[in-house]
Amino acid sequence: MVKLNDLSDNPGSTKNRIRVGRGIGSGKGKTGGRGVKGQKARTGVAIKGFEGGQMPLHRRLPKRGFHNLFALDYNEVNIGRIQQAVEAGKLDASQAVTIESLIAAGVVSKARDGVKILGQGEIKAKLAFEVAAASKSAIAAIEGAGGSVKLLAAAEAPQA
Repeated sequence: MVKLNDLSDNPGSTKNRIRVGRGIGSGKGKTGGRGVKGQKARTGVAIKGFEGGQMPLHRRLPKRGFHNLFALDYNEVNIGRIQQAVEAGKLDASQAVTIESLIAAGVVSKARDGVKILGQGEIKAKLAFEVAAASKSAIAAIEGAGGSVKLLAAAEAPQA
């Protein structure tokens, strides 16, 4: 039986912190392992990309790609995952499936710019969706199971 007072870490798994600047006899006294003088001996130095005045590599290379400032970041959820939540009793089939109900059911963790339903898996439950976006295959599968999909306008989708 293990006793709390017998617990100990594996030997060698922890090291003692080196106390710098505590006298010449410690081996890390005086300059504290920082060498002598200069910018790097001082505190608060952050010169990561500096190459002695030569143009740094990250500025010599060309810029690539494009970042769309207006792109929406959707939570992408497959219909198979929603069917699992319904079977587990976390989603109420009589209520409309919205971002709030999906968060409450633990299907998505946070709102972002809304939910996009994707068509992987199969859905048996008859559900009414109110989401920001849905793929054609997802809409076909949902309507095939007797459900409906209402797409919210961008203004109605929750702002993160």
